[in-house]
Amino acid sequence: MKDRSKDLLSVEMTDKQFIVFEGGEGAGKTSAIAALAATLKAAGHDVLLTREPGGTPEGLALRALLLAADAPPWDKHAELLLITAARIQHVKRIIEPALRAGKTVLCDRFIASTLAYQGAGRGIPTELIRDLHRRLVGNIQPDLTILLDIDPIIGLARSARRLHSARLDEGRFEALDLAFHAQVRSAFLAIAAATPSVVIDASRPLPDVHTAVTTQVLAWLTA
Repeated sequence: MKDRSKDLLSVEMTDKQFIVFEGGEGAGKTSAIAALAATLKAAGHDVLLTREPGGTPEGLALRALLLAADAPPWDKHAELLLITAARIQHVKRIIEPALRAGKTVLCDRFIASTLAYQGAGRGIPTELIRDLHRRLVGNIQPDLTILLDIDPIIGLARSARRLHSARLDEGRFEALDLAFHAQVRSAFLAIAAATPSVVIDASRPLPDVHTAVTTQVLAWLTA
């Protein structure tokens, strides 16, 4: 029998390079994506680990403006444009060059988060969001999305503990009501059902979540 795990050692450019992690607050994306990055690096992949908002100096500056709990409220359309501006810089300067270089790109949040938070959550028409992405970002889409699905009640409690422990001022969305986060979760699940995605139950202990993510991604890479 062929050892299919050896296929993972190939780092030639393929259509399986861009993997995005999505999920609501407290889903555990940061630790899960780091665990997968370590596994892929050990297997010989040249991995770029990045996130949104962020990934560039401009994106990090906008992250502070968008996520700080004490930041002035943004009009929902202004919020969308700031997020899109950060993504343009991120894609053009970081993601696209990495993909052309044959790297495996692991990104914490991408267009699905905008569709879920600013679309379903804020009520902006999804076609407007998609049109901006198509026209300004270049319509780049993940080859695979890992959706870490979690009940918002559990996720928000986790996130509050993380922010407090790390002394992070990034609680703007955590402060929104439970109905908002329920809409976000429903949108994520609908997007996952319509795109190349794997849905992982993120309410389980973190080691179990990491194992599930690794198993699913390795199976996808070697299929």
